[in-house]
Amino acid sequence: KPAMRRMAKGYAQRISRALEVFRMTGKPLSAFFSERPRPELPFRLHALSLEPSDRSVLHVRIAQRFEVMLAAGLLDELRALRKTHALTPELPAMRCVGYRQAWQYLEGEIDRDGLRETGLAATRQLAKRQLTWLKPMRDVERFDCLNPRVNQVAEDWIASRI
Repeated sequence: KPAMRRMAKGYAQRISRALEVFRMTGKPLSAFFSERPRPELPFRLHALSLEPSDRSVLHVRIAQRFEVMLAAGLLDELRALRKTHALTPELPAMRCVGYRQAWQYLEGEIDRDGLRETGLAATRQLAKRQLTWLKPMRDVERFDCLNPRVNQVAEDWIASRI
């Protein structure tokens, strides 16, 4: 019950999975995490994060990437998947950013401009959630993904710890 209280209303997929595991095993999902011993690794782990120093540049890149996805055939890909598989908009794979908006477009719920605008808004929201999730993490080495030398900076950082 305490675990269920921790799960927010928007976590239907997680709740469904937790119930499925309990029905199959008679154990709560949390029992599996506490049971397994943490193996000792033959190496050190380092958490690295690529984060933008300027959100406005990130938003421009998101828009460019979304346009590339559309030009590369996102709508044709989804049409083909829908013909080949018994998909519904409730499936987790169809609820992801891009597919959800493409599905709405193919169903006539939104027009081409709506596809672009809702797709961009959803992608920006996802990026914001990811950055918010990363923010409180300690012991994370953060690199500015907008730095044109980010690869070299990250490689130098890694080389200094080997």
